[in-house]
Amino acid sequence: AKAVGTSSAIIGRYERNEITPSVEVAAKIADALDVSLDYLVGASSFVVKDKKMLHRLELLEKIEDDDRETILKVVDNYLTSAQLQSTTKKLKQKV
Repeated sequence: AKAVGTSSAIIGRYERNEITPSVEVAAKIADALDVSLDYLVGASSFVVKDKKMLHRLELLEKIEDDDRETILKVVDNYLTSAQLQSTTKKLKQKV
Protein backbone atom coordinates (compact mmCIF):
# COMPACT_ATOMS: atom_id res chain seq x y z
CA ALA A 1 0.00 0.00 0.00
CA LYS A 2 2.87 2.38 0.81
CA ALA A 3 4.52 1.80 -2.59
CA VAL A 4 1.26 2.76 -4.28
CA GLY A 5 0.57 5.71 -2.01
CA THR A 6 -2.73 4.47 -0.60
CA SER A 7 -4.06 2.60 2.40
CA SER A 8 -4.25 -1.15 2.88
CA ALA A 9 -8.03 -0.81 3.18
CA ILE A 10 -8.21 0.63 -0.34
CA ILE A 11 -5.93 -2.12 -1.65
CA GLY A 12 -8.28 -4.65 -0.06
CA ARG A 13 -11.23 -3.07 -1.84
CA TYR A 14 -9.34 -3.34 -5.15
CA GLU A 15 -8.63 -7.02 -4.44
CA ARG A 16 -12.31 -7.70 -3.71
CA ASN A 17 -13.34 -5.82 -6.88
CA GLU A 18 -15.40 -3.39 -4.81
CA ILE A 19 -13.72 -0.44 -6.52
CA THR A 20 -11.48 -0.06 -9.56
CA PRO A 21 -8.16 1.79 -9.40
CA SER A 22 -7.33 4.53 -11.87
CA VAL A 23 -4.86 3.68 -14.62
CA GLU A 24 -2.16 5.59 -12.73
CA VAL A 25 -2.79 3.66 -9.52
CA ALA A 26 -2.97 0.35 -11.42
CA ALA A 27 0.41 1.16 -13.01
CA LYS A 28 1.87 1.83 -9.54
CA ILE A 29 0.46 -1.47 -8.26
CA ALA A 30 1.93 -3.35 -11.24
CA ASP A 31 5.29 -1.68 -10.66
CA ALA A 32 5.21 -2.51 -6.93
CA LEU A 33 4.42 -6.15 -7.75
CA ASP A 34 7.07 -6.21 -10.51
CA VAL A 35 4.57 -7.32 -13.18
CA SER A 36 3.24 -5.69 -16.34
CA LEU A 37 -0.03 -3.82 -16.31
CA ASP A 38 -1.37 -6.39 -18.83
CA TYR A 39 -0.57 -9.19 -16.41
CA LEU A 40 -2.16 -7.32 -13.52
CA VAL A 41 -5.47 -6.88 -15.33
CA GLY A 42 -5.45 -10.45 -16.64
CA ALA A 43 -4.73 -9.62 -20.28
CA SER A 44 -1.55 -11.69 -20.19
CA SER A 45 -0.47 -14.81 -18.35
CA PHE A 46 3.20 -14.22 -19.18
CA VAL A 47 5.32 -12.35 -16.65
CA VAL A 48 8.48 -10.55 -17.74
CA LYS A 49 10.45 -9.63 -14.63
CA ASP A 50 13.57 -8.49 -16.47
CA LYS A 51 12.93 -4.79 -17.15
CA LYS A 52 15.48 -4.72 -20.01
CA MET A 53 13.76 -7.66 -21.68
CA LEU A 54 10.36 -6.02 -21.27
CA HIS A 55 11.70 -2.81 -22.81
CA ARG A 56 13.13 -4.77 -25.75
CA LEU A 57 9.81 -6.52 -26.30
CA GLU A 58 8.01 -3.18 -26.27
CA LEU A 59 10.46 -1.81 -28.86
CA LEU A 60 10.08 -4.94 -30.97
CA GLU A 61 6.32 -4.42 -31.10
CA LYS A 62 6.83 -0.94 -32.57
CA ILE A 63 9.04 -1.81 -35.56
CA GLU A 64 7.97 -2.77 -39.08
CA ASP A 65 6.55 -6.27 -39.50
CA ASP A 66 9.29 -7.37 -41.94
CA ASP A 67 12.06 -6.20 -39.61
CA ARG A 68 10.36 -7.85 -36.63
CA GLU A 69 10.09 -11.16 -38.51
CA THR A 70 13.79 -11.01 -39.42
CA ILE A 71 14.77 -10.35 -35.82
CA LEU A 72 12.54 -13.16 -34.56
CA LYS A 73 14.06 -15.60 -37.07
CA VAL A 74 17.55 -14.72 -35.83
CA VAL A 75 16.44 -15.16 -32.21
CA ASP A 76 14.72 -18.47 -33.03
CA ASN A 77 17.87 -19.77 -34.73
CA TYR A 78 20.03 -18.72 -31.80
CA LEU A 79 17.68 -20.35 -29.28
CA THR A 80 17.59 -23.58 -31.28
CA SER A 81 21.39 -23.61 -31.41
CA ALA A 82 21.69 -22.90 -27.68
CA GLN A 83 19.21 -25.68 -26.83
CA LEU A 84 21.08 -28.12 -29.07
CA GLN A 85 24.39 -27.24 -27.41
CA SER A 86 22.86 -27.63 -23.96
CA THR A 87 21.38 -31.02 -24.84
CA THR A 88 24.67 -32.18 -26.36
CA LYS A 89 26.53 -31.07 -23.24
CA LYS A 90 24.12 -32.97 -20.97
CA LEU A 91 24.43 -36.11 -23.08
CA LYS A 92 28.23 -35.95 -22.94
CA GLN A 93 28.10 -35.63 -19.15
CA LYS A 94 26.00 -38.80 -18.89
CA VAL A 95 28.50 -40.84 -20.92
